[in-house]
Amino acid sequence: MKTIQDLASLIDAGAAKIPADLVIENGTLVNVDTAEYYAADIAIYQETIVAVDPDVSDHVGENTQHIDATGKYLTPGMIDGHIHVECSKLSLTRFSQAVLPHGTTSIVSGLDEYISVGGLDSLSEIFEELNQLPFKVFWGLPYKTPYTIPRSTVAYNVNGADHEKYQALNQCYGVWETVRESVQTKDPDTLQAILAAQKYHKPIFGCSPMATGKDLNQFLMSGVHVDHESYSHEEFLEKARKGLHVVIRESSVTKFLAENIKAITENTAGVARHTSFCTDDVNAHDILDHGHLDHMVRLAIKAGVEPMTAIQMATINGAEAYHIDDQVGSIAPGKQADILLVDQPGTFNVETVISKGQVVTDNNQAVKKFVPPIRSEKLLDTIDHELMTAEDFTTKVDITNGTAEVQTIKSVGPFVRKRLDVKLDVEDGVICPNVKQNVALASVIERYGVNQNHAHGFISGWSFNRGAIATTMSPDDNNLVVAGVDPDDMTLAANTLIECGGGQVVVADGKVLSLLELPIAGINTDLTPEKLAEKELELKKAAQELGCQLPDPLFYLSFLPITSIPDLALTDGGNVDYTKLAYFEPVLTVTEA
Repeated sequence: MKTIQDLASLIDAGAAKIPADLVIENGTLVNVDTAEYYAADIAIYQETIVAVDPDVSDHVGENTQHIDATGKYLTPGMIDGHIHVECSKLSLTRFSQAVLPHGTTSIVSGLDEYISVGGLDSLSEIFEELNQLPFKVFWGLPYKTPYTIPRSTVAYNVNGADHEKYQALNQCYGVWETVRESVQTKDPDTLQAILAAQKYHKPIFGCSPMATGKDLNQFLMSGVHVDHESYSHEEFLEKARKGLHVVIRESSVTKFLAENIKAITENTAGVARHTSFCTDDVNAHDILDHGHLDHMVRLAIKAGVEPMTAIQMATINGAEAYHIDDQVGSIAPGKQADILLVDQPGTFNVETVISKGQVVTDNNQAVKKFVPPIRSEKLLDTIDHELMTAEDFTTKVDITNGTAEVQTIKSVGPFVRKRLDVKLDVEDGVICPNVKQNVALASVIERYGVNQNHAHGFISGWSFNRGAIATTMSPDDNNLVVAGVDPDDMTLAANTLIECGGGQVVVADGKVLSLLELPIAGINTDLTPEKLAEKELELKKAAQELGCQLPDPLFYLSFLPITSIPDLALTDGGNVDYTKLAYFEPVLTVTEA
């Protein structure tokens, strides 16, 4: 919070009575407020823009730094409108190191994965880390944790009373990811969260995949203002026509920009004014290979969107939707000094990045050093579970030998899972996986020492022919998820992660093929983006050596417990039918031989 003296100093800096710390000269301003390009210089005092004029020489003092932007275009720093930053597996320090060179200077996030593991108290440590970074997180308190329906187990359950407290705080910018099903069922904690936000005029961020017609109308009665889940451009357009600000998602696995952008390019360009960008879930090697929001801007332009419009979608549009346009989103006096120097609007290659008034990269060269903080034991010791045995990963039935008809969860895409019933052999009272039928075993184990839940299920479409994989980075509850065709290997995978404090692992034939340790809450690491990207590719290659041909096996596995993905999921509570919001028993019938 600014003090009276801080504000007084800014007023003097705006009048050129206090010299600027940095000036940018000779560039072409991309004014996203008025959709204009024109020559302008910029003066920055501390973290704030104090002048945008044809000439800012009055703001220059003896110690003022200069950046010559001749031939460059000056755009606002970009805003990711919805991201589970923890799902990158990078700590906030390392995530900012990865995305800042690509021009992302702010994100909107619920930090929900940290909350599910460490509770709201853990956020004080996270915010301390953020305060040391040239990077901003506009935080919305998750409407609840976890989002799973029925509720799975986490270390802390956010409730309506938390919203009464936190929505009153300046550091909270609304209700994060309000899932349609919780509105549909009129969940009391969800309704209390919504009312608390409305009391303080905070926006409500929604999540309503495939909601149309009456289902969408019902959801909108909650006051939801923003939505980032549209599977088709028709769905996207209906949401926009009904007043939602619609966020286009392009994650590392779920790529919807090419489809969603048709709502603009094939219908009406006016839709773009209430559209912004998000990545939702990204991994390190994707950022390093393709970029971040800069990649989305380029994709939109390639699809036929005007460069100015695409830049607005990455900046001011999202800022206005999330009610943060008083701080970020455009280059104007009084705004945060988040400024990019790009080659041309149409090609949008980011060359220099200034965030919070600090030069982070200059002519594509890193200037800022990123040093992770010392972590507390609370964030480093989050797995409370005894070592497991192979018997823990078997599904027993009341016959000795024969067959069992089971309902499997078939992965047909990263965000689509369907039912497939198959018959499996029963040997010595245990249901066996079947490599030829492409059926593997899966388990989700509660890891917080709350109730020792352990759910079993069957998955198909993974093509495992041996071994097992496991992860503790698994939104929305971040429990221990294991999949494979060998209970002994599943045991090794689980115990490896229990012993190291969390991570992701691939094992086969009693050996660990690849291990990524995630010591921070069992979900994040302070490895550099480059080193993490190497480990991600190593894990992917190792998983594919087990026969798995999914695009990113560990990513798919981490999403298995998400119950808002149609139609099926597996949590520590059991197998979940999204269409009924209820558990189902995976073993349908058994037949004695």
